[in-house]
Amino acid sequence: MMPAVRRSLSIGLLLSSLAFLSPADLTAQESGLRTPTAERDLSPVASAKGETRSPNYIILSLLPSMPVGGGYSATTAATRDLQTAVQTRGGKMAVDPFAARSTYCAGATYIVFVRTLQALLPESFFSGNVAAAFAIRGQPDGEGVWGRWNANGPGTACLFKELGLGRNFTSFEEAQPGDFMKIFWSAAVGAREHGHSVIYLGRVQRNGLEMIRFWSSNQPNGYGEKIVPRSRIANAIFSRLEVPSNSARAIFLPERNHYLASLLSHNSSIAEALAESGAEGGASLSARE
Repeated sequence: MMPAVRRSLSIGLLLSSLAFLSPADLTAQESGLRTPTAERDLSPVASAKGETRSPNYIILSLLPSMPVGGGYSATTAATRDLQTAVQTRGGKMAVDPFAARSTYCAGATYIVFVRTLQALLPESFFSGNVAAAFAIRGQPDGEGVWGRWNANGPGTACLFKELGLGRNFTSFEEAQPGDFMKIFWSAAVGAREHGHSVIYLGRVQRNGLEMIRFWSSNQPNGYGEKIVPRSRIANAIFSRLEVPSNSARAIFLPERNHYLASLLSHNSSIAEALAESGAEGGASLSARE
């Protein structure tokens, strides 16, 4: 159950979350560009305007209450901390983001995902076996809810498809702030993959370049926002939370998603990733639309 103070959302908080990054936040190390003096927002925000209980609104409103910095860590110790951060206690889900002060990208976005479900669903709904299904217990890639989310390839998108949580798609033009996003920095999917689990914040035009804003645990600083040229992203899959109540289906999930589990040691392709996750957009390279 989310504390009352976290349920008291305001339009002001939303607007501040939609503008996480000021021009001064863009460093030369992150983008290779000098700080510009102006930018133009290219992203639609229809899902957030006037819908104070929409999943995207909740996701964005939770980000300011997450840890800041802490460094990026993908160690065994970081995973143990995540088990403390997302666990069941007394049959109910207990989430403490600050128990995972230093973590990796999938851990950061998963904490926000579970907190969003807590905010949107009655306490009695997100408890018992459902809560247990979402707890992090060190599940390997492809197993259970966390193992799917943390897997290589389209882990989040496959989970959304299996549970019926919402649509998966590849179009940047359709993406809205608050969508979950899997970034593929190269064409590789699977064992040789270089990817990133993030929460999409929008597109802006800077110095003639289209830039992509996102929130996650980023290298090297940890929790926070980052902005990169869209040209750096080889492919992307967006997942939009639309039917949070379908999280109850987690208790009926097959123990393992064999495709995701295989990506630890085998290579796939973006076409196969889109097919397995049911992502709209076919096999087109989303970053080159």
